[in-house]
Amino acid sequence: MKYVETINPATEEKVKKYKIFEKRDLDRSLNNSKKASENWKKLSVKQRVSIMKGISKELLRNKNEYARTITIEMGKPISQSIGEIEKCAWLCDYFSKNAENFLKNEIIKTENKKSYIRFDPLGKILCIMPWNFPFWQVFRFAIPSLYAGNAVILKHSSSTLECSLLIEKLFSKFLPKGVFQTVIADTKGVNYLMNYIEGVSLTGSVNTGKVIGENAGKRIKKFVLELGGSDPFIVLKDAKLRFTCENAVKARFINSGQSCIAAKRFIVVKDIADEFADKLLSLVEKLKVGDPLKKTTDIGPLVNYNQLLSLDIQVKKSIKQGAKVLYGGKIINNKGYFYMPTLITNTNNKTAVIKEETFGPVMPIIKVKDDREAIKEANNTEFGLGASIWTENRKKAEDYAKEIEAGAVAINSVVRSDPRMPFGGVKASGIGRELSRYGLLEFTNVKSVVVN
Repeated sequence: MKYVETINPATEEKVKKYKIFEKRDLDRSLNNSKKASENWKKLSVKQRVSIMKGISKELLRNKNEYARTITIEMGKPISQSIGEIEKCAWLCDYFSKNAENFLKNEIIKTENKKSYIRFDPLGKILCIMPWNFPFWQVFRFAIPSLYAGNAVILKHSSSTLECSLLIEKLFSKFLPKGVFQTVIADTKGVNYLMNYIEGVSLTGSVNTGKVIGENAGKRIKKFVLELGGSDPFIVLKDAKLRFTCENAVKARFINSGQSCIAAKRFIVVKDIADEFADKLLSLVEKLKVGDPLKKTTDIGPLVNYNQLLSLDIQVKKSIKQGAKVLYGGKIINNKGYFYMPTLITNTNNKTAVIKEETFGPVMPIIKVKDDREAIKEANNTEFGLGASIWTENRKKAEDYAKEIEAGAVAINSVVRSDPRMPFGGVKASGIGRELSRYGLLEFTNVKSVVVN
């Protein structure tokens, strides 16, 4: 019998021990999911909406408990954890109002008496989710998939297992038994589950995405991959610097820098680069690092020691390559996995904190000659998740948005995931989309029907 323990990253104290599912446990979950799926898919979308309509209120009713669990398990500042739960409730309300319209038959004019497209559920969908947004990333997949008529099996990160059980408990108050389940599985368990599901959605690293994509391909299973990001934050000469700098801090340091869609490369036209760095420094110096359960905290711990060590290695490597640290650049040697908010200049596209994805509170600035070089540098990455452009010339920015290789481009705003807009990337950032109607239809059988 194998177990896994969760650790509070702010205190390094053990939180709880969990039993890893054995084959018989996984079989029970699969059988429950299969039975539930057969009945759930027979319901109309209107019936599913009626059954699930109370989920958003339940989230808000228990948001303080859920938020505290997030913070204890993975270190997110409590104010952001509360915001995460509130965002999940918004998502639930959005799909509750729109699922019927998104899933209605689409009439196609042909020479036949009747031609239309219908969207049928696939069946049992496995979702493999990470620790950094432990409620949001589950809900943005599960809610649309459930409305589409699928049954969901959640395999969550080993760092946030209490979150996964709370989510299961919440859904069990509304859904029939087996429609939503949590499994605590290791790699062997996931490989076993892959044989018996109809689709899989992963949010995780590029390497894990390659493994899951390969496994799904071998079994001819539908899959969606939401992987890493190294989003460019492009500052052009005519940007409003104070406004831009304030948003740069938000874009980089949300969730202590542990976000796939956080801005990670600050590409600034050289004419304003020094002024941009000076204004940023004055803001970064004011960030409060500490107990994530305090509402005044801006930066909490990284999720675990390995994450902390990896970030520190990237920064030290960058310094050896010639980068200059304006602020921070080191581990805070107290209890917990804390890293100072860090501002770095004198970088180029070979510097470790530019070339590699950084998952922590590190903000590197790279100077470029002009707009054209900025766009070229923005695309000089294996990733293509999001990007932002900061300028007073919105028409020019929209033209540049066409050239940027990313799944989302924000002009004069921070890149965010939004229930109303599709979310996903290109290149090494993934395959497929979540959210909006596009995400809802990912795990459906798009079926053509012709009547004569």
